[in-house]
Amino acid sequence: MALLKALLMAALAACVAGGAAAADDGHDHDRARRAVEEGRILPLRDILARAQADNVGQVLEVELEDERGVPVYEIKILSADGRVLKRHYDARTGALLKSRDGDRRR
Repeated sequence: MALLKALLMAALAACVAGGAAAADDGHDHDRARRAVEEGRILPLRDILARAQADNVGQVLEVELEDERGVPVYEIKILSADGRVLKRHYDARTGALLKSRDGDRRR
């Protein structure tokens, strides 16, 4: 469990760092933190707990996106059988919005 938490935190840090570097103003991580603090979106740990409960595997990537005005956590998971699973969760409610199971990676 500790290894999983470390991997998740590393994935989040990479996404935040990458997002901040690509952002026009470089403050995406601040906006995300503020949105969590203000209760506008759920913390990533809550969404990851839901994703892990439904999908056994290793989290590869996490992004916080805006899809037509809706804040969405996009999570990519490498399943035990080698498929890359993509899950979109409403960042406000935690509801699963979209699910895609990719082909096996060889």
